[in-house]
Amino acid sequence: MISIQLPDGSKREFPQAVTVFDVAASIGAGLAKAALAGKVDGKVVDTSFLIEADAQLAIITDKDADGLEVIRHSTAHLLAYAVKELFPEAQVTIGPVIENGFFYDFSYKRPFTPEDLVAIEAKMSELAKKDEKVQRRVLPRDEAVAYFKGIGEDYKAEIISSIPAGEDVSLYREGAFEDLCRGPHVPSTGKLKHFKLMKVAGAYWRGDHRNEMLQRIYGTAWASKDDLQKYLLMLEEAEKRDHRKLGRELDLFHIDEHSPGTVFWHPKGWTVWQGVEQYMRAVYRDNGYHEVKGPQILDKHLWEQTGHWDKYRDNMFTTESEKRDYALKPMNCPGHILIFKHGIKSYRDLPLRFGEFGQCHRNEPTGGLHGIMRVRAFTQDDGHVFCTEEQILEECAAFTALLQKVYKDFGFTDIIYKVATRPEARIGTDEAWDKAEFALMESLRRSNCEFEVAVGEGAFYGPKIEYTLKDALGRHWQCGTIQVDPNMPERLGAEYVDEQGERKTPIMLHRAIVGSLERFIGILIEQHAGALPAWLAPEQVVVANITDAQADYVAEIVKSLQKQGVRVKADLRNEKITYKIREHSLQKVPFILVVGDKEKANGAVAVRARGNQDLGVMPLESFLEKLSGDITQKV
Repeated sequence: MISIQLPDGSKREFPQAVTVFDVAASIGAGLAKAALAGKVDGKVVDTSFLIEADAQLAIITDKDADGLEVIRHSTAHLLAYAVKELFPEAQVTIGPVIENGFFYDFSYKRPFTPEDLVAIEAKMSELAKKDEKVQRRVLPRDEAVAYFKGIGEDYKAEIISSIPAGEDVSLYREGAFEDLCRGPHVPSTGKLKHFKLMKVAGAYWRGDHRNEMLQRIYGTAWASKDDLQKYLLMLEEAEKRDHRKLGRELDLFHIDEHSPGTVFWHPKGWTVWQGVEQYMRAVYRDNGYHEVKGPQILDKHLWEQTGHWDKYRDNMFTTESEKRDYALKPMNCPGHILIFKHGIKSYRDLPLRFGEFGQCHRNEPTGGLHGIMRVRAFTQDDGHVFCTEEQILEECAAFTALLQKVYKDFGFTDIIYKVATRPEARIGTDEAWDKAEFALMESLRRSNCEFEVAVGEGAFYGPKIEYTLKDALGRHWQCGTIQVDPNMPERLGAEYVDEQGERKTPIMLHRAIVGSLERFIGILIEQHAGALPAWLAPEQVVVANITDAQADYVAEIVKSLQKQGVRVKADLRNEKITYKIREHSLQKVPFILVVGDKEKANGAVAVRARGNQDLGVMPLESFLEKLSGDITQKV
């Protein structure tokens, strides 16, 4: 007898080997119809998978995260099937699942057009409606190579040839199309109903620019029509909020081919930058950090000592002078250790907190650059805390509380917490890892934070907490982190004198709150759809006259507000007031003050707040009080 234990703890027994589908059918016809796959002893498998020994089994449907993964994986194959039906000469390469969807790379003699995408999507729907069974078979590697070469799929043959000799590979067939894949897949194409093709992009074969440029078709797939529509609406809203689009419209910055991957900040954009930087500078000052500044260029030997030269060399910009090799720093930590080492440090000096708005350079591939979100030159709100093992917990708890306040001030209250623990390949003792991991987790517990554990995702030298923001559209942005590192201080010879007068290596906590300022400002722009809160807005107030008769009064108001530190501009153009209001509303200015003869006579202003809110006429002092409150409270 074979005993199958289900998630609710119940068991079902069968006299012989049984498939996942058979188990689902024994529970009920509805479940059998809904089954997309199964999870046998923790591994996701096809519904045709044969269970030959006692096992734990969960039936996966479209209500499960694993089910959505299977749907997307299978839809990628459906895409390839459709392409081969319409364009038989096209060769298929790889088609993985990605966040919110999938893609498939093709080699074809001409570029796919938008019209081609429409036709391919229609063919996918047609094939799905046929409800063709998806069948798996296994071949020895060499037989599989010969098979794909025989049908003209040279890329597939090349992929399989890279698999060690003697191994078997699995193939999946649906109708006339068969593809290399480990699976699992839905039982039939009729399970694939809610999908849409999004775009075509270029992609080098195996990600190597020396290889052929392939065509990558992106798509999305969901468990229900509602889920698909919600996602498409979110994309539509995201397009409106795209920081690159808003950066142009609001005249904040631009990216120029004369310096790819770097940002040219315009006056208004640099005002936003300074707002973020000066806010973070105050955070440093008020929380025991010493602001420091390290050099941009450091000797190659230092990067060899830290291990970056071996592991990160291809992402570093290098230069040479007087027969010495240097690198532009990709991160600030080695420089902070050199500052720590300057002079003798005592246990009484710890914890010692350094912070730097350090400009870093990383040689990101051109294809990976994205507006100001991913660049080659960026500035980090980088900080490093040098402390003892016993101080890790307290420092991490304090950091989490600080980070929460900062994010709230910027308009983010939904934070996801994750602790990444020891990987298999690591240095240090289990005792040290135990202490570090406990300190990170306990610091979150003390902060009343629910967190997930990412087993094995820590660095080889220490665990970390990752702080991920959830924005107004539900998207996730991993910005903050705090990471335990006993390794780099030891490699660079950092020491302090303990209570017994002995020299010890400090623990270094790498920590960042906003991370890259460029990326964080991009996130802010998209979070607020360009309508930055008054305390961050590049122009907080515009004062507009109705006729030339109020020009002097406008100048008087502007001068008064400027004395109070308000970022204010006068609009004295000979235009209708409705035109002025509309134009400044499109520029997302928080407050527009309109003055006519009545306002001038009464020493007042007519206040319009962003979002077409008419706040009425009030004395200038009353408006200033409101504005000051909004700025202070970070409204």
